[in-house]
Amino acid sequence: MKRLLIAALGIAVFAALAGTGLAQGNPRGTSKLTLKGKVVSIEYGRPSLKGRTVQQLLDQLKPGDVWRLGADRSTTFATGLELVFGDVPIPAGEYSLWARREADNTWKLVFNKQHGQWGMQHDAAQDLAAVPLKETKAAKAEEMVTISLAEEGAGGVLTIQWGEMKLTASFKAK
Repeated sequence: MKRLLIAALGIAVFAALAGTGLAQGNPRGTSKLTLKGKVVSIEYGRPSLKGRTVQQLLDQLKPGDVWRLGADRSTTFATGLELVFGDVPIPAGEYSLWARREADNTWKLVFNKQHGQWGMQHDAAQDLAAVPLKETKAAKAEEMVTISLAEEGAGGVLTIQWGEMKLTASFKAK
């Protein structure tokens, strides 16, 4: 009976740790920005290149495939106010973020109505919107995925960097 109780307690502790994200293999990162008194934030996994190149990793994606913009649990984008990326409105709320490789090798930032899913559990039927990402070469390479939000004009810019790849999307606060 004592062994059964210890085993049950061990399973409960493991489940609690897994539920809090401690079972994830990569560190988590966050970025926050306040616009018009409301918070815009991103929480994401930070995988490392570990001697690989971003090109080697991303060459595995075919047109139409999505990248979860991090590792482990999906990247969560939360906004307390409506934002507009180009001419695409994103209502206040929480979303998972994905990058979709297009046929012409450009990228789109995908806002999905589900969030918190593990790994590549992307349900395209839940996609709210997809907006263009501008790709440039970063001045300094980043070993780990880095996603940041910075104020710019009447809104901000979302930047995703890994290795020498830099993807950006500008937005305005509505």
